[in-house]
Amino acid sequence: MAYAAPELADLDRAARAALDAQTIELPSWAFGNSGTRFKVFTSPGTPRDPFEKIADAGQVHAHTGIAPRVSLHIPWDLVDDFGALAAHATEHGVAIGAINSNVFQDDDYKLGSLCNPSARVRRKAVDHHLRCIEVMRATGSTDLKIWLADGLNYPGQDDLRQRQDRLAEGLAEIYAGLDDGMRLILEYKFFEPAFYATDIPDWGTALLHCSALGERAKVVLDTGHHAPGTNIEFIVAQLLRVDRLGAFDFNSRFYADDDLMAGAADPFQLFRIMHELARAGALAPGSMINFMLDECHNIEDKIPGQIRSVLNVQEATAKALLVDAAALAAAQRDGDVLGANAVLMDAYNADVRGLLADWRTDRGLPADPMRAFAESGHLAKIAAERTGGTQAGWGA
Repeated sequence: MAYAAPELADLDRAARAALDAQTIELPSWAFGNSGTRFKVFTSPGTPRDPFEKIADAGQVHAHTGIAPRVSLHIPWDLVDDFGALAAHATEHGVAIGAINSNVFQDDDYKLGSLCNPSARVRRKAVDHHLRCIEVMRATGSTDLKIWLADGLNYPGQDDLRQRQDRLAEGLAEIYAGLDDGMRLILEYKFFEPAFYATDIPDWGTALLHCSALGERAKVVLDTGHHAPGTNIEFIVAQLLRVDRLGAFDFNSRFYADDDLMAGAADPFQLFRIMHELARAGALAPGSMINFMLDECHNIEDKIPGQIRSVLNVQEATAKALLVDAAALAAAQRDGDVLGANAVLMDAYNADVRGLLADWRTDRGLPADPMRAFAESGHLAKIAAERTGGTQAGWGA
């Protein structure tokens, strides 16, 4: 039996509107050098400061049309004038997105930050987040994104319950420092760098703390932050039910938090997640869910790596929007197990590359962003221009 590739006209009005409205935020740190615990590899043309990172992000948006914001990481992206950085972003066709705190690369945080047994260290961690809020004011950001490396390596190392009390106290002070219209979005990770007990290991713990803080505290879901076999779309559904999904970080993992390109390891999982989001209307701007990449490009070039990741998410989205919702509901209602599964598989197996090429052409974008960027010669240009100085990486 022959199957025809879907066309743009095959999307109904609501699906087309969702595709048109989709945006994916880029992480500034993805444009710096990164690697494993064993080696960080450099590459020609790597940005040397936040201004060059943002210029690279502008290239991704110029070629894809759906990456209009850049997340900053503090202190990696510290500058003297954040107003100037925000203006620089505008010049490159993007805006500043979420501000990410960093309380895991200072020696004081060896035993934790907000959960640390030392009141002095906890005070330092809270003050860092309050400074991040000042960065938000200067850049127009509305989201303070918190991921903590806090946890224990050994039983008895610290009191589990007291650490949760300290965490709640610190988060409450940070939350109180937000302006109207700002949100605190809290990330979880089931292990690493702590191996015995992580202080925010799962979505339930994050949700408990967010619920205690208030309506402007939401949960961040990162695809790589789960045990193998975790049903991530189930977590998505649960957080959507209670309106607590604030942000979604896309990447791929084979074993742990590998931070590989989105859609590289398990594209079917990405499709299932996007289907759950699409059916709940969560792709619409009014949902206030911030979709972004959170990955590192260890061996591949960074700008095309981000372009490829954006395209992978967009392709999964287009497939999810092709799901015949009426047919799926009917099969589910009738208990037709194979029929319901077939509806999903038909959409997943659709080749949407032509559909998306037409979508881009309609918007004045390159039909094939990867080829267009490769042919632009931009990598060679920045390699020639960015000589001298210190390339950005995990520490800057």
